[in-house]
Amino acid sequence: MSKPASAPKNKVTIGHVFKTIVWPRRKLLFIGLILILIRSAAGIVPPWSTKSFMDDILVNHQMDKLPMLLIVVSIAILIQTVTSFLLTQILSVEAQHLISVLRSRVQKHLLRLPIRFFDNQKSGALVSRVMNDVEGVRNLVGTGLVQLIGGVLTALISVVVLININAKMTLFVLLPMSIFGVITLKAFSIIRPVFRERGKITAEVTGRLTETLNGVRVIKGFNAEPQEIKVFERGVELLFKNVKKSLTSTSFVTSAGTFLVGMASVGIMGLSGHFNLTAGEFLQFTMFMVFMIAPIVQMSNIGSQLTEAFAGLDRTEELMNMPIEDDGTVRTVKIGTIKGDMEFNNVSFAYEEGKPVLKNIDFKAPDGTVTALVGTSGSGKTTIAGLTASFLNPDSGTITIDGIDMSKVSLDSFRSQLGVVLQDDFLFEGTIRENILFPRPHATENELKSAVHAAFVHEFTDRFELGLDTVIGERGVKLSGGQRQRIAIARAILANPRILILDEATSNLDTESESFIQDSLKTLMQGRTTFVIAHRLSTIRQADQILVIEDGQIAERGKHEELIEKKGRYFQLYTYQARI
Repeated sequence: MSKPASAPKNKVTIGHVFKTIVWPRRKLLFIGLILILIRSAAGIVPPWSTKSFMDDILVNHQMDKLPMLLIVVSIAILIQTVTSFLLTQILSVEAQHLISVLRSRVQKHLLRLPIRFFDNQKSGALVSRVMNDVEGVRNLVGTGLVQLIGGVLTALISVVVLININAKMTLFVLLPMSIFGVITLKAFSIIRPVFRERGKITAEVTGRLTETLNGVRVIKGFNAEPQEIKVFERGVELLFKNVKKSLTSTSFVTSAGTFLVGMASVGIMGLSGHFNLTAGEFLQFTMFMVFMIAPIVQMSNIGSQLTEAFAGLDRTEELMNMPIEDDGTVRTVKIGTIKGDMEFNNVSFAYEEGKPVLKNIDFKAPDGTVTALVGTSGSGKTTIAGLTASFLNPDSGTITIDGIDMSKVSLDSFRSQLGVVLQDDFLFEGTIRENILFPRPHATENELKSAVHAAFVHEFTDRFELGLDTVIGERGVKLSGGQRQRIAIARAILANPRILILDEATSNLDTESESFIQDSLKTLMQGRTTFVIAHRLSTIRQADQILVIEDGQIAERGKHEELIEKKGRYFQLYTYQARI
């Protein structure tokens, strides 16, 4: 497993987080702040009462003060308990709601990114980015933020009280705490990139694990389990090293805090005798010192959580800043019902710069006609289909639909009239019925049955105990290739598109099934502009035009009979297939 690339330079700023996350929730956070103030004020009561308890009650035996002291401390503890519960209910619940909102927002943006983005990504890695990277924001709105603000307030109040008890001793305590603060800030600036790298490693490991599970039949078929185990072990080893690095940094901060607090305590023990403090004053000073120091030390853990949250938001923001394919500022034309006239004008395309896949493609596909694309593997047929479906955009030249430049057309308005059947079409986990209804979930039962019969799906579902309600497993694993393909064709029939793309649509069918499907496809293609990619040239003899694609260019074009008479490249391909 390769080591993740270096982290992006752009970071999410505190101002950005405040504007987009904190400020919109200002009312809840204001309520939380009030509760924090109340809790902090109540928290001061127990240490404040120690001086009176020691000097007045234990030393001077003024027992009449004890009942009132116990009542006040008990009320303070009750207030702390209630406010802590309310804070959890208000802020922690809102933090979880924020996580769900962010996940939905990231998933929505992800689905609007162009196909080329997904060609370079692992699905498991993207799942990790949606589910894990936003998880840390709970510390920005929930308990992490509460503890940070509450800790700061408690520390500040404690400093005021300590100065009131003895200013010189307080200054002695503040000196090591200042050193600790500098160390902490420096450590967190180092830790943030570590957390950001961890997100990338986690996504990489998750992506590989997802691929392994999806391809388990191939792995077992080639006895490749040891190989996959080693790959995964290398990934988790990288993750371990990253976690080790962050733990080393945070433990150094915590250890430094413990050492400095210890030295401050030693110093106070020596100074208390010099300043002639009473037992009550010494105990009160010590407790308030703990109240001041404890939140500061605790902030090392809170700071680690917040740093992790910012690192996750860095990656989330990186994803959210990627341009979507249906840019409303560019694709401004919303088309109604289309006729289906498509035209390629001098179209060129390359997946990698300097390596053109298509070169100056020109052809017209009038509405209601069938255009067949044939040629050897890698010649550019599927790329033309991808451009037709607007999955890809040409590097030069134009593609028009009914005379309108496709680069200006809203993808929603176009793709709502598009149907696609791929060579290895994707089926979702669920029932056969749910997969066929996917493009039109609210189609009538009669429309569903018409599509089922047109694609001859009933030929095998009638043999299943649950019929169309049979669960097919992940990616339709419980069905044969031909059965999966017929479901995909039924799905396209139900969609009732104006533009239809059939990419090796009959490749997974046996001879009997193919004869059934050919009849249903003829019905499906009537009145629709259809693009057919087929290696079996016998299936496209009736096409209105056949384009022979070679090396990214149209080598020949015409009807079947015309191309046979030319005895060119198409004739060679056709006669070769006829012999085998």
